[in-house]
Amino acid sequence: MPQSKPDHQSATDEEWHEAERRERIVRPLAERERLTRAEVADAAAILGLKRSRIYALVALYREKPVTSALIPPKPGPARGFRCLEPEIESVIEAAIRAYYMTRQHPTVAGLRRHIEHECKARGLSTPSVKALRVRIDRQGRKALVKAREGPKAARDQFRPVFGEYVSDHALQVVQIDHTRVDVMVVDEMYRLPLGRPWLTLMIDVASRMVVGFYLTLEAPSATSVAMAMRHAVLPKADWLAERGVAAPWPVAGLPETVHMDNGKDFHSKALERGCREYGIEQEYRPPATPHFGGHIERLIGTMMGAVHLLPGTTFSNIDEKGDYDSEKTAVMTLPELETWLAIQIVGVYHASIHSALQLPPMTAWEDVVARRPTPVRHPADPERFLFDFLPFEKRKVTREGIRIFNIHYWDSILSVWAGQSDSRMPVKYDPRDLSRVFLQAPDGKHWPIRYRDLRRPRITRWEHLEAMRVLRERGRRSVDEAMIFDAIEAQRMLVAEAAARTKAARQTVQRTAYALAGSEAASKTPEQTEPSPAPAADGQPTDRPLLPYDVEEWS
Repeated sequence: MPQSKPDHQSATDEEWHEAERRERIVRPLAERERLTRAEVADAAAILGLKRSRIYALVALYREKPVTSALIPPKPGPARGFRCLEPEIESVIEAAIRAYYMTRQHPTVAGLRRHIEHECKARGLSTPSVKALRVRIDRQGRKALVKAREGPKAARDQFRPVFGEYVSDHALQVVQIDHTRVDVMVVDEMYRLPLGRPWLTLMIDVASRMVVGFYLTLEAPSATSVAMAMRHAVLPKADWLAERGVAAPWPVAGLPETVHMDNGKDFHSKALERGCREYGIEQEYRPPATPHFGGHIERLIGTMMGAVHLLPGTTFSNIDEKGDYDSEKTAVMTLPELETWLAIQIVGVYHASIHSALQLPPMTAWEDVVARRPTPVRHPADPERFLFDFLPFEKRKVTREGIRIFNIHYWDSILSVWAGQSDSRMPVKYDPRDLSRVFLQAPDGKHWPIRYRDLRRPRITRWEHLEAMRVLRERGRRSVDEAMIFDAIEAQRMLVAEAAARTKAARQTVQRTAYALAGSEAASKTPEQTEPSPAPAADGQPTDRPLLPYDVEEWS
């Protein structure tokens, strides 16, 4: 009987749990040039598989180094699992939770006797000790310790102390956080104030190198996290060249663990599945413990200290600001601020002595890379990496195409799946540009699917949400595609007329323009993307250098 393999979006939590368990064992083996029999035997014993299966999993992972490559095929169950009668499975599950996962610390032998008694009373056969151990392991080590030894024991055993997080090699631990930048930016058309942008920063704990960042006018979201992750993981040479920055930024590769706070944007399903796919552990800062994110907080302080020297700074408090008029002195557009930050990071911060390390982060990076037990991992398919972190919905493919957000999408490739199944397929989307979505095929490939009506303009997700809100306020219970685009067109006309008069309108125009431009750039390969200088006040490109500043480091 052929076995079908679930993709990483349709896989169940149980299948993902098993794939992650395999990935933790298989990845170190796949990184070795040669495997010893002892290593394979140990892996086989841990995973409950034959040695031949371990060799097959290693080959699979080398060919496609993502967690989803190790998802167990259907309908074949994991060895020793789901091969019992449903009633026996029910007895085992109830006994593990009610008898084994208790503070009395019962043994596996005692659990088997308990189950044997229950099975005999129901006229069922008694499962083997091996079958019980497999099902106990499926509960997860942390859950078992918490149930049998208490929450404190589980915290002590499984929660690292982030306050002074010790990391001895590159990309072992990366911290991420957002901050509102203490400077006003101006729009590119009128050079009038827009407001303060948001900055998402990521830092490598071992070297204190900035691994990536993302600057936007949008409030922190799952998209901000996805874009920062993309910038952190992929090589940056082309990105720097597009902005005219000559200094090197050698950081690239998949982190082992990402430490973050408990914000909603860090708990999205897209981020969780993306991290799972690439074997990245997620660690969350405990509530009311801001000191646990000390490294990223100090980096933010250092960056904001530099920003306070820019024209248009808002400073960090009212006493520092005094009578300084931030809006009147603001001169930098968002792209110019992004370039300035890049220069500040690679030209100043990375090259300056770090007080805690007593050497520059760039030098520390070389040291901690050399200390890695294995080479830095990189995505096998860089273009797919961003897709794996984008939000998604599941939709049926019909003869009319795909319908999502009350908008219809069509491409001839959809005829392959149209009307063939009642199952829903994952549809990824970039909230910055809804003019196309990406259908994930069963083989993992992403197909761009554009509007069915190609006359429709490119719109953002927040424009769409605002249009839906306005239509519902007008009492429209049933909303169709034409109504949505008519509402957005009317809103854009009103905003365009008001842009020269109000800051809020300019913010709306500029945030939409930046979002659409950013989405277009992200979808291009490096060879397709061409840099374009930001216009100066007179509308002409400027080649004025953006100079970084020597600043006090917050450590």
